[in-house]
Amino acid sequence: MDSDVAVAGKSIDIERIMEMIPHRYPFLMIDKLINVIPGAGAVGVKNVTIGEPYFQGHFPSRPVMPGVLIIEAMAQTAAVLVIETLGVEAEGRLVYFLSVDAARFRKPVMPGDTLYIHVEKQYKRGNVWKFKGEARVGDTLMADATFAAMIMEN
Repeated sequence: MDSDVAVAGKSIDIERIMEMIPHRYPFLMIDKLINVIPGAGAVGVKNVTIGEPYFQGHFPSRPVMPGVLIIEAMAQTAAVLVIETLGVEAEGRLVYFLSVDAARFRKPVMPGDTLYIHVEKQYKRGNVWKFKGEARVGDTLMADATFAAMIMEN
Protein backbone atom coordinates (compact mmCIF):
# COMPACT_ATOMS: atom_id res chain seq x y z
CA MET A 1 0.00 0.00 0.00
CA ASP A 2 1.09 3.57 -0.59
CA SER A 3 3.15 4.76 2.37
CA ASP A 4 1.53 8.24 2.22
CA VAL A 5 -1.80 6.69 3.28
CA ALA A 6 -0.16 5.13 6.34
CA VAL A 7 1.42 8.31 7.69
CA ALA A 8 -0.83 11.32 7.15
CA GLY A 9 -4.44 12.42 6.98
CA LYS A 10 -7.51 13.26 9.01
CA SER A 11 -9.74 11.08 11.20
CA ILE A 12 -13.48 10.45 10.97
CA ASP A 13 -15.38 9.26 14.06
CA ILE A 14 -18.35 6.88 14.24
CA GLU A 15 -20.96 9.66 14.44
CA ARG A 16 -19.62 11.24 11.25
CA ILE A 17 -19.41 7.82 9.52
CA MET A 18 -23.13 7.29 10.24
CA GLU A 19 -23.90 10.68 8.64
CA MET A 20 -21.93 9.66 5.55
CA ILE A 21 -23.13 6.07 4.90
CA PRO A 22 -26.46 4.40 5.75
CA HIS A 23 -25.07 1.26 7.45
CA ARG A 24 -26.10 0.60 11.05
CA TYR A 25 -25.37 -1.99 13.72
CA PRO A 26 -25.15 -4.92 13.39
CA PHE A 27 -23.93 -4.32 9.83
CA LEU A 28 -21.72 -1.28 10.41
CA MET A 29 -18.28 -2.91 10.17
CA ILE A 30 -16.02 0.07 10.96
CA ASP A 31 -15.64 2.11 14.14
CA LYS A 32 -13.62 5.02 12.77
CA LEU A 33 -11.33 6.06 9.94
CA ILE A 34 -7.82 7.39 10.36
CA ASN A 35 -5.25 8.67 7.91
CA VAL A 36 -7.94 9.80 5.48
CA ILE A 37 -6.53 11.40 2.36
CA PRO A 38 -9.44 12.39 0.10
CA GLY A 39 -9.10 10.98 -3.40
CA ALA A 40 -6.27 8.64 -2.36
CA GLY A 41 -6.85 6.32 0.59
CA ALA A 42 -7.81 5.77 4.21
CA VAL A 43 -7.52 3.31 7.08
CA GLY A 44 -10.67 1.98 8.69
CA VAL A 45 -10.52 0.66 12.24
CA LYS A 46 -12.69 -2.19 13.53
CA ASN A 47 -12.42 -3.25 17.17
CA VAL A 48 -13.47 -6.89 17.00
CA THR A 49 -15.30 -7.94 20.17
CA ILE A 50 -16.84 -11.19 21.35
CA GLY A 51 -20.21 -9.37 21.44
CA GLU A 52 -20.43 -9.33 17.63
CA PRO A 53 -23.61 -11.24 16.68
CA TYR A 54 -21.90 -13.41 14.06
CA PHE A 55 -19.64 -15.04 16.66
CA GLN A 56 -22.63 -16.97 18.07
CA GLY A 57 -22.56 -19.19 15.00
CA HIS A 58 -19.13 -18.60 13.42
CA PHE A 59 -17.88 -20.62 15.27
CA PRO A 60 -19.09 -21.24 18.83
CA SER A 61 -16.01 -23.24 19.82
CA ARG A 62 -13.53 -20.94 18.03
CA PRO A 63 -14.93 -17.51 17.10
CA VAL A 64 -13.60 -16.22 13.76
CA MET A 65 -14.72 -13.06 11.92
CA PRO A 66 -16.24 -14.15 8.59
CA GLY A 67 -14.08 -13.27 5.61
CA VAL A 68 -16.99 -11.72 3.75
CA LEU A 69 -17.42 -9.26 6.63
CA ILE A 70 -13.75 -8.30 6.41
CA ILE A 71 -14.36 -7.53 2.72
CA GLU A 72 -17.48 -5.59 3.73
CA ALA A 73 -15.34 -3.55 6.17
CA MET A 74 -13.04 -2.73 3.23
CA ALA A 75 -16.06 -1.65 1.18
CA GLN A 76 -17.44 0.54 3.98
CA THR A 77 -14.04 2.16 4.48
CA ALA A 78 -13.90 2.86 0.74
CA ALA A 79 -17.49 4.21 0.76
CA VAL A 80 -16.63 6.74 3.47
CA LEU A 81 -13.51 7.73 1.50
CA VAL A 82 -15.63 8.24 -1.64
CA ILE A 83 -18.15 10.43 0.25
CA GLU A 84 -15.33 12.39 1.93
CA THR A 85 -13.72 12.92 -1.48
CA LEU A 86 -16.95 14.05 -3.19
CA GLY A 87 -18.09 16.33 -0.36
CA VAL A 88 -21.24 17.05 1.62
CA GLU A 89 -23.57 16.82 -1.41
CA ALA A 90 -22.73 13.10 -1.67
CA GLU A 91 -23.67 12.26 1.95
CA GLY A 92 -26.25 9.53 2.32
CA ARG A 93 -25.83 8.28 -1.25
CA LEU A 94 -25.44 4.54 -1.61
CA VAL A 95 -22.17 3.02 -2.72
CA TYR A 96 -22.72 -0.45 -4.23
CA PHE A 97 -20.19 -3.24 -4.70
CA LEU A 98 -19.62 -4.08 -8.36
CA SER A 99 -16.87 -6.67 -8.08
CA VAL A 100 -14.39 -8.31 -5.74
CA ASP A 101 -11.25 -9.80 -7.25
CA ALA A 102 -8.30 -11.74 -5.89
CA ALA A 103 -9.68 -11.87 -2.35
CA ARG A 104 -7.39 -13.83 -0.06
CA PHE A 105 -7.88 -14.68 3.59
CA ARG A 106 -4.52 -15.34 5.18
CA LYS A 107 -5.11 -15.57 8.94
CA PRO A 108 -8.24 -15.64 11.10
CA VAL A 109 -9.48 -12.45 12.75
CA MET A 110 -10.59 -13.19 16.30
CA PRO A 111 -12.27 -11.37 19.20
CA GLY A 112 -9.87 -8.92 20.82
CA ASP A 113 -8.18 -8.03 17.52
CA THR A 114 -8.09 -4.49 16.22
CA LEU A 115 -8.46 -4.69 12.47
CA TYR A 116 -6.87 -1.93 10.39
CA ILE A 117 -8.47 -1.81 6.95
CA HIS A 118 -6.19 -0.04 4.46
CA VAL A 119 -7.90 1.03 1.23
CA GLU A 120 -6.20 2.78 -1.63
CA LYS A 121 -7.96 4.18 -4.68
CA GLN A 122 -6.65 2.59 -7.87
CA TYR A 123 -8.77 4.63 -10.28
CA LYS A 124 -12.08 6.42 -10.80
CA ARG A 125 -14.06 6.43 -14.05
CA GLY A 126 -17.38 8.24 -13.92
CA ASN A 127 -19.18 7.01 -10.82
CA VAL A 128 -17.13 3.76 -10.64
CA TRP A 129 -14.20 3.54 -8.24
CA LYS A 130 -11.66 0.71 -7.97
CA PHE A 131 -9.71 0.02 -4.76
CA LYS A 132 -6.97 -2.18 -3.35
CA GLY A 133 -7.71 -3.26 0.21
CA GLU A 134 -5.67 -4.88 2.95
CA ALA A 135 -6.84 -5.88 6.42
CA ARG A 136 -4.14 -6.04 9.07
CA VAL A 137 -3.83 -6.81 12.77
CA GLY A 138 -0.67 -4.99 13.78
CA ASP A 139 1.82 -5.72 11.01
CA THR A 140 0.21 -9.04 10.09
CA LEU A 141 -1.73 -9.19 6.81
CA MET A 142 -5.03 -10.97 7.48
CA ALA A 143 -6.83 -10.48 4.15
CA ASP A 144 -6.52 -8.54 0.90
CA ALA A 145 -8.59 -7.91 -2.21
CA THR A 146 -9.21 -5.55 -5.08
CA PHE A 147 -12.77 -4.37 -5.52
CA ALA A 148 -14.90 -1.91 -7.43
CA ALA A 149 -17.89 0.10 -6.30
CA MET A 150 -20.36 2.51 -7.83
CA ILE A 151 -21.85 5.56 -6.15
CA MET A 152 -25.52 5.87 -6.99
CA GLU A 153 -27.15 9.12 -8.02
CA ASN A 154 -29.99 10.39 -5.80
